[in-house]
Amino acid sequence: MIVDERMVAFINAFDKGNTVFLNEIEKEARDSEIPIIRKETQSLLKFLMAFAKPVNILEVGTAVGFSALLMSEYAPEGCRITTIEKYEKRIPQARENFRRGGKESAITLLEGDAAQILQQLRGSYDFIFMDAAKGQYIHFLPEVCRLLAPGRLLVSDNVLQEGDVIESRFAVTRRNRTIHARMREYLYELTHHPLLETCILPVGDGVTLSVKAEPSARGGDGATLSVKAEPSA
Repeated sequence: MIVDERMVAFINAFDKGNTVFLNEIEKEARDSEIPIIRKETQSLLKFLMAFAKPVNILEVGTAVGFSALLMSEYAPEGCRITTIEKYEKRIPQARENFRRGGKESAITLLEGDAAQILQQLRGSYDFIFMDAAKGQYIHFLPEVCRLLAPGRLLVSDNVLQEGDVIESRFAVTRRNRTIHARMREYLYELTHHPLLETCILPVGDGVTLSVKAEPSARGGDGATLSVKAEPSA
């Protein structure tokens, strides 16, 4: 728990809840021990849908489709969502949930490795939600940054790893050390990338909000810039 558990419970007590259908999908997922976004993150996404009013959303990591359905419910009418999922077991569940929610025409599910699919996408998105395998975030970032429209938002979930990200690599289990190192690298890149302005929030399991620079803030040729990530030990 990143934030005191009592404080989280207190904040969540003010949440006005979701639709009956979203509550059903959430309960089914939790009963099946399928990880979905936490209440605090749900509240943040609902706020961002109302504030940013995105009409073209990209989600990296579908699972059973809960977060895509939530964004579709609270985004402006006519919003289109493209979501990417690799895990074969989750894909039919997500498609069925989109059908049950009447969102088949609003949500497009792309099956396969996000690293490959992202390279194939064209155009731009005004809201991107990163919620896939945490160890892959750093590898997805160049394409995600290319696809994000200037002045628009990239939201990355689960970036603080239940607080483990602040620990020495020797304090985390050996199997988690690669993810630990890559997440630190990802956070450094987000906060030092010349095209992004990023804040890190202790919401849920940690969330980052990144705004891409407007064209006037780019280099003279408008090319995407990059910096080498150098996270501290």
